Amino acid sequence: MLNNLNTDDFDYTLPNERIAKYPLSKRDSSLLLHFDGSNIEKHCFAELPNLLEPNDLLIFNNTKVIQARLHFRKSTGAEIEIFCLEPNEPNDYQLSFAACQSCEWKVMVGNLRRWKNETLKQQIEICGVSTTFEAHYQAAIDNMTHLVLFSWDNPNLTFAQILDHLGELPIPPYLNRKTETSDISTYQTTYAKNPGSVASPTAGLHFTPKVLQELQAKNIGNQEVTLHIGAGTFQPVKSEKIAEHTMHTEMFEIRLSVLEHIVESLESIVAVGTTSMRTLESLYYIGCHIAKNRQKPDLNVSQWEAYETNLRLQTKEALYKIINYLKDNKLNSILAKTQIMIVPNFRFRIVSKLVTNFHQPRSTLLLLVAAFVGNDNRKKIYDFALNNDFRFLSYGDSSLLINCNTLN
Repeated sequence: MLNNLNTDDFDYTLPNERIAKYPLSKRDSSLLLHFDGSNIEKHCFAELPNLLEPNDLLIFNNTKVIQARLHFRKSTGAEIEIFCLEPNEPNDYQLSFAACQSCEWKVMVGNLRRWKNETLKQQIEICGVSTTFEAHYQAAIDNMTHLVLFSWDNPNLTFAQILDHLGELPIPPYLNRKTETSDISTYQTTYAKNPGSVASPTAGLHFTPKVLQELQAKNIGNQEVTLHIGAGTFQPVKSEKIAEHTMHTEMFEIRLSVLEHIVESLESIVAVGTTSMRTLESLYYIGCHIAKNRQKPDLNVSQWEAYETNLRLQTKEALYKIINYLKDNKLNSILAKTQIMIVPNFRFRIVSKLVTNFHQPRSTLLLLVAAFVGNDNRKKIYDFALNNDFRFLSYGDSSLLINCNTLN
């Protein structure tokens, strides 16, 4: 099945002028494409509450983008960029941000060959106190990722404070411009809470307090999950066959109370963004893992297991496996990892509707959309957007898409 999927079938021509380099001044004034399963219509995003049904449940990803780019200059003048990806212990985001004096991170390094294991230093002043901040190269993890130890001599400063002072917000590479001061606010959702992402869950950038109030007035609820987005989200599928692509892994967390809301609204789940979608659809497989080994369940979803296994649990049954596991172990949330790759022939079990932007050609995000609406419909949707002045990618316009084949 997967071997029949060619990457070329998920390509399209995206003119550079259609890529939104900056957001609109009013978030909810962006365009909204509505696909109801057969018809395609053009709306304003502020109309979203009128296009959803009472009792729909929106699921937001409340991750917050960190100022992950750090720039150092060697005594020779060579500039080294360190792009922080995740703490060396990936479940320890809060501990790492709260760390004083040192912490280890998995990073990408620009100009690595010039580093030559020299200790990189920055002299910075925060709250009137001078601090020496250092980066020590530890080891290569793989061809792209490295381990770096950060240290600083002011025990009253946290790593979060240093990042806020010294780091640069990483905007998407396809914007082809440097980060500007305005991006610090416009590249965050209004509900961002938990720091850890190196990219924004951009489907949420269109939501304003006014839109959220109107949704609530229509009895359209919302809950939050957390998935910290990694740099792999920008990696195109370079292989000829989809089955040859290696998907990145990301950590997610969902509170017990949110899981209970999801079970109660299982027929009406609206994922806000592809990261919320990947988080939600991963839950079924986590529940199956718990059913298989309740004492020491595998809380990781692998890339292709959705296509390789013949799982017989009903969706509600799988979700209750997670809920009962949390209650039995007196846990308030499930903390897991997912490498799930959603491509055509994926069986959607939880999400009925998707709010999402327009994605890059040959990307895993475009594959997800094609899986949700069918690739023929995906082509019609993207042709409509290109022919009707929609703006594309992170700072672009939005869509509300309906899945007609949800399995519960």
